[in-house]
Amino acid sequence: MKFIEAIKNVWKIDELKDRIILTLGLLLVYRFGAQVVLPGIDAAQLESLQSNTETGLLGLLNAFTGGAFANASVFALGIMPYISASIVVQLMGIAIPYLQKLQKEGASGQKKITQITRWLTIAICLVQAPGYLASLPTAFGIPQSAFLLGTGGVFYFSSIVILVTGTIFAMWLGEKITDKGIGNGISLLIMVGIIAKLPVSFLQNASSRMENNQVMLIVFELVIWLVIILASVMLVMAVRKIAVQYARRTATGGYEKNVFGSRQYIPLKLNASGVMPIIFAQAIMFVPGLIGGTSIMRDSSVGQWLQTQFSDIFGLWYNVLFALLIIVFTYFYTAITVPTNKMADDLKRSGGFIPGIRPGTETSEYLDKIMSQITLPGSIFLALIAVFPAIIVKLLGVQSSWALFFGGTSLLIMVGVAIDTMQQVNSYLLNRHYDGLMKTGKNRKAVA
Repeated sequence: MKFIEAIKNVWKIDELKDRIILTLGLLLVYRFGAQVVLPGIDAAQLESLQSNTETGLLGLLNAFTGGAFANASVFALGIMPYISASIVVQLMGIAIPYLQKLQKEGASGQKKITQITRWLTIAICLVQAPGYLASLPTAFGIPQSAFLLGTGGVFYFSSIVILVTGTIFAMWLGEKITDKGIGNGISLLIMVGIIAKLPVSFLQNASSRMENNQVMLIVFELVIWLVIILASVMLVMAVRKIAVQYARRTATGGYEKNVFGSRQYIPLKLNASGVMPIIFAQAIMFVPGLIGGTSIMRDSSVGQWLQTQFSDIFGLWYNVLFALLIIVFTYFYTAITVPTNKMADDLKRSGGFIPGIRPGTETSEYLDKIMSQITLPGSIFLALIAVFPAIIVKLLGVQSSWALFFGGTSLLIMVGVAIDTMQQVNSYLLNRHYDGLMKTGKNRKAVA
């Protein structure tokens, strides 16, 4: 009942209500654009494209775009080029001094980094758009009759411009949601695209079960799904709290380190890297099959084994390698995104210290040690969630499209974005003296 009351309270805050309505409106625009087919393509002849994007990595990409990829839509590339550009810029920030300087300049530097990311997004689109269009009649088997205006230069030029514009428009929608709406706009666009495929996938699997008189299996699958969602929430929310003691400022302006100083915590997340290790690992998983398909390896037994084993995303060896890569990339990405040196310096400048640990280098080494210790169970847990779709397929024979929602990037994105959005709504409610949506929210009475 408290949750229902909190939902009612949301609409009592005009600013929050306006932000939610704007967010829903912009998400509706994005979903509408995902159904608009590129000019010059017959939407009735896209069956082969849709069938080729039901499973595998293409199925995952299609889920991220909310079906736009399989519809040959104006949003076919989705927001993924922007995500790729953001990752590249973040990684280049480790090696390029100019980007490191921008990262330290605060808001002005972040504005320049955002501009660089936008231009890189356009560059990536200019590479991906021709590749996507060239694959339509070749790799995806769309008949030539589907191209009403042919596949000449006019079609390519206009379609490339539309695809690039579609990604830029999607990027603009995401930024507007972040600025004027509620939640992280880019993440919400991805989550809505994933959720759009969920009802269809579930109904297809349920109808197949009912045809085979396996109604109880449907209930069992839903129970497992809820359990894995709970496990994903625990992974996203889990933190290791490092106690911090802050010195009390004295009347003379100095610091006095005594028992009366304020005590706080540094929350170190169990999974500080989010879904990025899974995305990195998936980007590499096509390499073994590509090696097996080369002219040198194609006719050998090793080459055929590589093509067979690593073309099935639910296969044993695919998921063993996938899990190992996730563990490795979790350590790698955590190391570059959790600046323990900077955390130690900031703590020292603010007059804080970890009890029993000297400020400065010793604090940095201590934080780095703790991160290494909690990253191992976090990476193993993340790998298990990532490969769970393959487990559920092998054990229960779940359809592949529905199995993708039992773990991996799709589920973690949905859980992470939902938690982040709820936390933002929760902060609005608590600031206005209402009960929050989340359990941690404390009851607050309106001040008279």
